[in-house]
Amino acid sequence: MTETPWQGDACSLVDEFRAGRRSPREEMQATLSAVAASSLNCISYIDSDGALARASEANISLPFGGVPMGVKELDYVEGWPSTEASVPFADRKSAHTSTMVSRLIAAGANHFGLTTASEFGGVNVTRTVLNGVTRNPWNTDRTPGGSSGGGAAGVAGGLFALGTGGDGGGSIRIPAGFTGLVGLKSTFGRIPRGPHVEYGNLTVTTGGMTRSVRDTARWFDVCNGHHAADPLSLPRVDGWENALGTINVAGLRVAIVSDWGGAVVSPAMWNVLLETADHLVASAGLRRIDGVDTTLPRMGAAWSISGMIEIASALGDMWPACADDLTPEMRAGLQLTEGRYSAAERAKIEARRAAVNLKMSQIFDQVDLVITATNPDVAFTAEGPLPSVFGGIKAGGGNNGLLTFPCNLHGNPGISVPAGFVDGLPVGLQIIGPHFSEQILLELALRLERERPWPLVATNSPR
Repeated sequence: MTETPWQGDACSLVDEFRAGRRSPREEMQATLSAVAASSLNCISYIDSDGALARASEANISLPFGGVPMGVKELDYVEGWPSTEASVPFADRKSAHTSTMVSRLIAAGANHFGLTTASEFGGVNVTRTVLNGVTRNPWNTDRTPGGSSGGGAAGVAGGLFALGTGGDGGGSIRIPAGFTGLVGLKSTFGRIPRGPHVEYGNLTVTTGGMTRSVRDTARWFDVCNGHHAADPLSLPRVDGWENALGTINVAGLRVAIVSDWGGAVVSPAMWNVLLETADHLVASAGLRRIDGVDTTLPRMGAAWSISGMIEIASALGDMWPACADDLTPEMRAGLQLTEGRYSAAERAKIEARRAAVNLKMSQIFDQVDLVITATNPDVAFTAEGPLPSVFGGIKAGGGNNGLLTFPCNLHGNPGISVPAGFVDGLPVGLQIIGPHFSEQILLELALRLERERPWPLVATNSPR
């Protein structure tokens, strides 16, 4: 009888099913029991009966056959709650299932419930009026980040092997970095959104919270490829998992940058990351290029204003009466944005995006890769607020997403890989490449995984 959820990666769990050493139904029961006992508060909705029924009929020949999977509550499953992690939508149900989730289900993943997220995906702490505080399994006083915080907490906390995520400003990479997971933000459009997609800022990509590089590669094997409901999605690329270990990266030019995006990074954390980056450069035969101007135009305020317009539109005439039901960050953002979006602001947004695109293209003319931090410091207090001091350096609340945000604006890929610990908390190394370079990023992540293996789940998990 399986009493504890599988503590390895999802691919090895499928191998266990196929070998007859574990059963999908017993695994799902173990997951449900562990979730019920967990202190992480990472699940906002559970479909126990449906999950157990699906587990009994699991097709273990499929890529993720029988693997328990949490679905981020900003994703959609037909008939399940569709709350945006916000009180005003607490009673709303979804009329459709997300394209990515549908593809994962078709590949055998067993969606058992919704994982907590930050409200509207707006900040990098998973703490909402609707669901309360979600906690980091490495230290439950700390946050797992956001917006995909519940999925990260559950996967790193040993409760389930797969969780869906989305990254509009770092929301896959940030929690992956805080919880010791692999988090790949792909080229814009690599995995289609929809089937009812609204593009908004043109920054959002979807993907997974996983324990290993091969789990992430298999995820992209399953999920990538054009869908007509998302006309900006990219053509299918095959062979992600099979290509691992075969990509020649020797000689690629790399810039190692502590202040990517203008961020301030904790010195103690950067010391750990720089040592890991130096090891990777030497091991993979990369060619370090110093003196590259990697300063980038700032666009955070303009992006925030346009994002808040989308939230205001979703709330409609419920705003401002619902103000007290929102998290402080969403309430303040909506109040700050009122009356500020105009033709002039729209023109400014487009001009700044063009400036970012130009500068990123110039950087990638000089180097093939950029290595930096995923987060400016280790995970902060679970209840928030967002920190303004990082490793003793005062930098303001806007510093929190500066390291991840450029890839969302430009649409290029970046991956967060576990790279050690500071004060017992994981730190993530971010490897960034130009458009369509995901396979190279996975190859470098695989090298680190093989040469410097990381714990697949947090100490003393399941938590």
